[in-house]
Amino acid sequence: MAGGWLVGIDIGGTFTDVVAVASDDGPDAGTVRTAKVDTRTDDRVLGLVSALEAVGLGWDDVSDLVHGTTMVTNAIVENKLADAALVATRGFSDTLAIGRQNRRHLYRLDLEPKPAPQIPAERRFEVDGRLDHTGAEIEPAGEDSITRAVERVVASGVESVAVSLLHSYADGGHEQRIAEALKGRVPYVSMSHRVNPEAREYERTVTTALSAGLMPLVGQYLDRLEGICPETTHLHLFHSAGGMASTGALREAPLALAMSGPAAGVVAASAIARDLGLDLAISFDMGGTTTDICLIRDGEAQVSSDRELGGRPIRQPMVAVDSIGAGGGSIARLDHGTLRVGPESAGSFPGPACYGRGGTLPTVSDANLLLGYLEPGKPLGGGLQLRPDLARDAILPLAEALGWSVERAALGVVRVANSAMMQALRRSTVEHGIDGREAVLIAFGGAGPMHAVAVAREFGMSRVIVPAHSSVFSALGCVSAEMSYSQQRTVRMPVGAWDAAALDGIREDLRAQVTAPLRASGFGDGDIAVQEVAALRYSGQSYAIEVPNPDFGDLDTLGQRFFALHHKLYGYATDEPWQLEAIRMRASVPGKRKRIGAPPPAQAEPVAVKTLPCVFDDAGPVPTPRYRRGDIGTESMVNGPAIIEDDHATIVIDPGASAFADEKGHLHILTGPRQ
Repeated sequence: MAGGWLVGIDIGGTFTDVVAVASDDGPDAGTVRTAKVDTRTDDRVLGLVSALEAVGLGWDDVSDLVHGTTMVTNAIVENKLADAALVATRGFSDTLAIGRQNRRHLYRLDLEPKPAPQIPAERRFEVDGRLDHTGAEIEPAGEDSITRAVERVVASGVESVAVSLLHSYADGGHEQRIAEALKGRVPYVSMSHRVNPEAREYERTVTTALSAGLMPLVGQYLDRLEGICPETTHLHLFHSAGGMASTGALREAPLALAMSGPAAGVVAASAIARDLGLDLAISFDMGGTTTDICLIRDGEAQVSSDRELGGRPIRQPMVAVDSIGAGGGSIARLDHGTLRVGPESAGSFPGPACYGRGGTLPTVSDANLLLGYLEPGKPLGGGLQLRPDLARDAILPLAEALGWSVERAALGVVRVANSAMMQALRRSTVEHGIDGREAVLIAFGGAGPMHAVAVAREFGMSRVIVPAHSSVFSALGCVSAEMSYSQQRTVRMPVGAWDAAALDGIREDLRAQVTAPLRASGFGDGDIAVQEVAALRYSGQSYAIEVPNPDFGDLDTLGQRFFALHHKLYGYATDEPWQLEAIRMRASVPGKRKRIGAPPPAQAEPVAVKTLPCVFDDAGPVPTPRYRRGDIGTESMVNGPAIIEDDHATIVIDPGASAFADEKGHLHILTGPRQ
């Protein structure tokens, strides 16, 4: 038995956050340790070890470790994937190149219309055999054809293969035969009926090809990680659908890590929303590289199976995070006379100019320091101390080009970054038929609480919550995760031709698939909970609407629920025939989450530790008291302007706003009227 510590680690683009919680029956019961260290992009495994050391732990102290990572996201965005081959149905190997025939930049003819296919023509191979959309065999897959394709794959020298055959979502038998022929000849094989058993041939093939390109990268990382992790430590990674998964399952499904870190923060925010009884909330996670936003309804994060990364579609169940390139390290620049911020980032090295590591370009963090929100000389994660002189040097050329003062230029940088965040809020609410002004903004991450009040106020929100442990919140989400697996499968069953027996068979197959990793981890039927979502659409409609917890035994009620949701989203509904397009199923082990409290808030009236000037608008600097977060109690109200700080986060209370703490250590901010 290891030392009994449960550890969550979120490896972000700039900082790595760690939360360690002592077991309830150990000598340190109830102890919580947190830290931030620089992300080691050169060696992720050593970076994880340094995160453990930052909270005073070694491997022998850790009984359970769950971590989120940006490794897969970065590999896709930067196109640093392993060379892979594609095996497709005869006549369909060019699906990757044809795509959807739409341009990424409609009016920029000087730019490439779409990304080059991940797998070039010389590594795309075809086999005979054909299924129809029901899975019925039209043409058999001959052994000679399979053998020829396998030999050509082996001769290409790749270590990974994507197998994506026409209509294999309905029956994966042909793909399985090809995979068996490849066994022992190629180390990694990704089959589309396992990765994404859905229609939409192009999206399914791209998703399978990405999975194949990631398998070597993720496999080698897990090999190294498992090589240094003792048998007494249970190791899991956080996946994009909002839970933790075993290393064995992720070797076969590496795309599940595509939004790993952001999903962990959303899950933690969802728990806060449930605890506080919030019907509508939005998670607002601003770190050093990006800002990640997600809608939370009735305490549950929204999940999407249709995402895009690096210009490529991904069909996988993922927490519906809208990620924009606006973080503390986002670089400000002039583009044809217009001030823009991001998506380029200074990252961790050299980082913003104020880090003193050689960065010279102006960033959001430099602007926040010059406006007085960040305290000069205050130590950050990794032993950094902020340098206002270097921040001023970075912002000065921008200010001179605009003909503004340095402070006004810094205020402009912050306002432009905030504007990008508000656009993301609109995409997550208005475009889904939701009045976002009724939502509560749950702000976390290293920079989220610094911008949250201004963003919420401008958007029309009246309330912001900054949770306890907000600066390491994604790592906290890892600690509190439950094991879960999700998958979606195309059904295409019209209500007028309902086949209950066939549907039961599909559901049983899907149930077996999503519960298999949990059973392999030793959980039985009594431990596992299964949730379903039905994707319904009018016959002939392009996109489906998700209906949670469907009753397939009562089609009238199911149809009425679909009509009601359609009316709410689009403003109308008809009694036209509908069909079941797909089913998404999630298997989990509930009741295993670790709940982490915070020290009880102070009861005395808080006293400012100092007062420093801050700039909130064009009127110039105003004296702004600074408080320690632990001094804010349930009986006291802090009125803005004010700054509230803890060891790793800065919370800006704009003029006209006010804040108080609840008994769980969460900070509630009333944004006040728009300025």
